[in-house]
Amino acid sequence: MTSAFTWPIRVYWEDTDAGGVVYHGSYLRFLERARSEWLRARGIDQSQLKRERGLVFVVSRVQLSFRRPARLDDQLLASCVLAERGGASLRFTQTLVRLGDQTVLVEAEVRAACVQATSFRPRAIPADLVLE
Repeated sequence: MTSAFTWPIRVYWEDTDAGGVVYHGSYLRFLERARSEWLRARGIDQSQLKRERGLVFVVSRVQLSFRRPARLDDQLLASCVLAERGGASLRFTQTLVRLGDQTVLVEAEVRAACVQATSFRPRAIPADLVLE
């Protein structure tokens, strides 16, 4: 649907296990940062969306394929592509690539649902949100 949005990531100690290899849960944080910045780049302030409209985006499904490990001090590039927009959900394809050698480390498909902040019930994505 759209071209790839990218966001740089640096691997810190807090992202790794004792051997300096990125802990699997850290990859989810890296991907989340890219999706959050993707929204911000489109002028969508998630705090304002919650405060003014009572809406939040929540991850409802994640599928990850781990290809290669990232390590301490690696510089990564997280990409985010909107693959599909539904009435109340967004489907993204994402990758994490190590800069320098361009090795694909992780491939992901993520579905995010638009929900009412208080009840977490699905709500239609407002038509005026520019998500393309």
